[in-house]
Amino acid sequence: MASGLGVALFSSAVFGLSGSFAKALLETGWTPGAAVTARLTGAALILAIPAIFALRGRWHQLRDNWLTVLLFGFIGVAACQLFYFNAVSRLSVGVALLLEYLAPVLIVLWLWAASRKRPRPLTIAGTLLSLGGLVLVLDLTGAVKVDPIGVLWGIAAAVCLAIYFFITAKENDTLPPIVLASGGLMVGAIVMWLTAATGLLPMAFSTADTRLGPWVTPWWVALGGLVVLATVLAYVSGIVAARALGSKVASFVSLTEVLFAVIWAWLLLGELPGPIQLLGGLLIVGGVVLVRLDELRAAVSGADAAALDHANDCEPVP
Repeated sequence: MASGLGVALFSSAVFGLSGSFAKALLETGWTPGAAVTARLTGAALILAIPAIFALRGRWHQLRDNWLTVLLFGFIGVAACQLFYFNAVSRLSVGVALLLEYLAPVLIVLWLWAASRKRPRPLTIAGTLLSLGGLVLVLDLTGAVKVDPIGVLWGIAAAVCLAIYFFITAKENDTLPPIVLASGGLMVGAIVMWLTAATGLLPMAFSTADTRLGPWVTPWWVALGGLVVLATVLAYVSGIVAARALGSKVASFVSLTEVLFAVIWAWLLLGELPGPIQLLGGLLIVGGVVLVRLDELRAAVSGADAAALDHANDCEPVP
């Protein structure tokens, strides 16, 4: 448990780097589409090697799960990352990620509306707490100017992340998680390249130097960090943590990604949300913790087993 917890914290720390590395590229002239495409392509090529070993010639596993891989790659990888990077281009990294992490609250509201069955009191409390935090993060009083388009991109990323959880919630013992991750990244990369080829997605790269903290570095340093650290290493360590701790506990620990993202953005970009936004972020994370805690408690008691028990076997890439 202790070693698994350490791996899970490491996974959250490197996942939290993605927004800072991406914004460093965006500020030099990269478009969000170009950053996402480069990230997915590089990570897919690297993860293809361990994925092939994991399959061990059982290619029928991919054929049997082609729809899951396709939906995961299109929605959970390509769309989710594109929307998040668009949000990062207009908002601070911390605010953009907090908006994306409203996904569990959206799931609660959707299930409530679809089933017309009122959630348990702890889940309701967590949902209300997160919604209250959202009001503070958006800083509707006007003390901090928040780009409304960026907010819409962040909420769109949250919707995609919620759909991702639904896609991967079903237990699947026929497809290794590393294969799902690699296949999803490959599908996402193909979707991005095809969209760019049709002219629907602006694609602009830049070879200008990037600034990370006090250092001025070549563009490939930020891109390499985005691909190797914030994607490949983050995915592998996330999968190891989920298997060591179980998806429920791992999902709790993954909430620390918000904290790490804020810290990295402060150290590498000089960004820090305002006091009101930080308070709102604490409320959002606290509300999500209550929702997850209620799911875990219900699963442990044996009543109303949580539908998202296996949602974190393959971590989403924010």
